[in-house]
Amino acid sequence: MKRTALGPMQPLDTTIPDPALIVLIGAAGSGKSTWASTWSPTQVLELDAFRAMVSDCAGDQSATPEAAALLHAALEARLARKLTTVIDATNTEAHVRAGLLDVARSYGMPAVAFLVSTPADVCVARQASRSPARAVPEDVVRRQHAEAVAAFPQLRDEGFAHVVLADHMHRLELLLRRAGDTRRAELGWDGGDGLGSLLTVRRFFGSEVLPLWRWRDGSQLAGGDRVGEIRLGPDRLVFALRTNVDGAGDLGFDLLVACPVDDDCEAPAWEPVYSVNDLLDAHTSDTVCSVHGGPDDVDQEADGHDQDDDPEGRALEVQYVDGVRV
Repeated sequence: MKRTALGPMQPLDTTIPDPALIVLIGAAGSGKSTWASTWSPTQVLELDAFRAMVSDCAGDQSATPEAAALLHAALEARLARKLTTVIDATNTEAHVRAGLLDVARSYGMPAVAFLVSTPADVCVARQASRSPARAVPEDVVRRQHAEAVAAFPQLRDEGFAHVVLADHMHRLELLLRRAGDTRRAELGWDGGDGLGSLLTVRRFFGSEVLPLWRWRDGSQLAGGDRVGEIRLGPDRLVFALRTNVDGAGDLGFDLLVACPVDDDCEAPAWEPVYSVNDLLDAHTSDTVCSVHGGPDDVDQEADGHDQDDDPEGRALEVQYVDGVRV
């Protein structure tokens, strides 16, 4: 009988029913989560995510029993509704697969073994790019790989209706189609409102800030440029959208910063911000005032200039946004 790297040659199977339970099998670093991303996020139950849920650390192996219990609860809830569900975990141990197969049988759902057969050396090398909390020791990775190889010939006997190899599956179209649908919705090409000008906000600062962002159209605070703000409770950041950065026609944001020298200073000053990390730095550290400079620049504070007749024209009229002085 011919052999492959995974054992005796078996008939090629590329069938994945819908609905079904799909069990990814492969060592840490084999690329299971990349394959899992070809399904909708709501269909994927990832053990690392459940570990993080119960311990705040996806790599905390001591949290595995509790994480597995939560995963199984979610699995049963989905299979009871006859929903396709993907288990994103190593699943290289026979007793783990047996537990998943028992749940599938109890709900009359077919089970698919989806084997990701990346070479062991590659799986080991990929651990170097992971955070220390998530990196898996080499001996564990090689043990998982050996278990996956040994399991391959017997997966049908275990009870899987289909055994498929990732190397034979064409799922890029599915991923691109879903990504395209998401992009169409963001741009409003699906008939909805889309993100509109929030696309620029997300490009610079990420999607997490979008629920907090508000445009303040009509504000003259930034000399006619569009003004927006992030507000959460008493915390507030005000921005100007610049449309011709450095005269190159590029888009960018300036952040309105407070004077670190004089609490009564009313002169707005702007500081370029390029990322959410810049926002954090500006929100938690001293900045530079257009009149008084930085916290260590006392000469300008002591020179006696009145803000209304600043010789460099840096002091600006007090402005209000929605009744709040900035």
